[in-house]
This record gives sequence, C-alpha cells and structure tokens, in this order.
Amino acid sequence: MLSGKVMSFVKIVPGFVAALLVAFVARWLESLLPIHVIGASVIALFLGMGINACIRPNELLQKGLKFTSKRILKFAIILLGASLSIGTILTVGSMSLVVMCFTLLTCFGGGYFVGRALGLNWKLSNLISAGTGICGGSAIAAIAPVIDAEDTDIAYAMSATFLFDMAMIVLFPIMGRWMGLSDVAYGLWSGTAVNDTSSVVAAGYAFSEAAGDFATMVKLTRTLSIIPTVLIFAFLNIRLKRKAAVAAPTGTVETKKIRFVSLFPWFIVGFIALAIVNSVGVIPEWISAGAKDLSKFLMVAALAAIGLNTSFRDMKKAGAAPMLHGFIISALVVAVAIAVEYGMGIV
Repeated sequence: MLSGKVMSFVKIVPGFVAALLVAFVARWLESLLPIHVIGASVIALFLGMGINACIRPNELLQKGLKFTSKRILKFAIILLGASLSIGTILTVGSMSLVVMCFTLLTCFGGGYFVGRALGLNWKLSNLISAGTGICGGSAIAAIAPVIDAEDTDIAYAMSATFLFDMAMIVLFPIMGRWMGLSDVAYGLWSGTAVNDTSSVVAAGYAFSEAAGDFATMVKLTRTLSIIPTVLIFAFLNIRLKRKAAVAAPTGTVETKKIRFVSLFPWFIVGFIALAIVNSVGVIPEWISAGAKDLSKFLMVAALAAIGLNTSFRDMKKAGAAPMLHGFIISALVVAVAIAVEYGMGIV
C-alpha cells in the first residue's frame, strides 16, 4: 500500500518539477520588463505552449503535468482566499458595485448569445466571459476546475483576454484623456473594464497616480465576484452532469442518481473560509501576504503545466471564433462601463 503511494508520488515529480521550472523562468522574464504590462501567468502559459510545439511532453511528464494543472491549481485557489477581504467592498463604495453589476451582466448575458452564435462550447464561452468580466487569468483558473474545462479551452480563454488587455493598456489612457475623465471616473472605468490585475495597474497609473490607486481598489472589489460566480458554475455543472447521468445510452432513464457531495468543488469551501477568516483580521498580514505570493506562483506553475500540455495544432481546430468572442465581449464591457458612469454622473 505504502509502496504504491510512493510510486505514484515519484511519477508526479518530473512533470511537477518541469512546470515549476517554467514558472521560475516566467517570473524572471516578468521581472525584466521595464513596465509591468504582462503577468507571469500569461508568460508561463505561452512558454509552455512554445515548448510543446518544439518538444511534445512524453509519458514521464504527463502525470505530473496533469497533477499540477488540476490539484496544484485548486490548492493555489484555496490560498488565494487568505489575501482577499470582503470588507474591500465597503472601502470602494456602492458606485463601483453598480457598474460591476452591469459589466458582469453584459459579459455572461451577452457572452451566452455570442458564444451560441459563434458555435462555441459553453465551457470555453463562459471562461472567456469570466476572464473579461472578473479578473482575467485568476477567474479563468478558478472556474476551469469547477466546470471540468479542457486545457485547450483554458489556453484559448487566457489568450483571448491577454490580447485585448494589451490593446486596452495603450488605448485606455488615450481615450480617458480624450473624454476628459476625472481620476475617479477613469479609475472606475479601467478598474471595471480592463481584465487582468497587472493590466489594470498599468492602465490606471498610465493616466495618473490617483486614478491608478482607485482602479486598483475597484479591481480588488471586482475580484471578490469570483466567489458567487464559481458557486453558480459549480451548481450548473452538477445539474448538467445529473442530466447526462439519468439518461442511459438507450434513451431510458436510470434510477441511480449522482450524489451532490461527490461533485461539489470542496476546494471552493476552503477558498471562502480563508477569505472570511482574513476579513475578520484573524490571519496576520505577513501570513496573508505570503499566502498570496505562494498562491500566485503556484497558479503560474499550473498555467505552465497547462501550456506544456496544450498544442497549437489543437487550438487551430477551434478557428478564430474564440478570439472574435473575446473581442465582442471586451468591446461591449468597455462601452457599457463608461455608459453607466455617464448615466450615474461620474465623469
């Protein structure tokens, strides 16, 4: 029994170490950038995909890569909870929540119809919507294991959100000045419409220091919407699995039902529990900061593993539809966010 567990552990090590090495390289490359415009997670994903295109991972690495992209990713999400505070919502105020409600509705409501029109599977469509509406790679990473998303879908969603983030970093300060937005209005706009945290920071401080500070606060509040979103998708995935299970191949109905306990994503319970504990000030600040750093690095390693397991050839099969989906949803969110601000008189 013990020897079997040892053998399983040994099989995991090569792939896990490979993912960690790619993650270290990604973090190093990120540190070399003069301006923080691209996160290490995106760098790790594309590094892994580049390595896959040159050298396909053999069987020695496969088990460890799968372990890192699934189990380590869930552990990283649990740790992320220790750095989130539900009280951040009170700091930013209700006006950001109003704008976020409209942008999230646009992402998931509009994304549903755009995804169907483009013929995308519901998992890929909603990953792109989550990345656009919540917080880029972190939201995609959090929702992916809940809906059992394929590595190819994760890579596509990450790619789509990254490409438009790069465009937003350049265009947002220009458009903000052209529209004559105040620091608060611009910070609220960029904090709710730009995807990844690093991109929000870059776009915010490119306008002004005050705008950058406010945009960052808005982005932290926006990140909290991961919690209800993940729970909703967990429920939807369970419903779909139950429907698939009750129908036998012959078209008859089986009496055996799937147990909710076996399908519920328990790692989300850990994530929420840590967020609540951190909100009441039980976790020391140095532990919270350390947990956040470790979570971010392990998430980079998980995305490195996903990249190492993702083939450009497989991604080509989906065509340009996912990128078009990302473009349409991103454009809608940008327009809706600024429209709501004008409607509220925040300019």
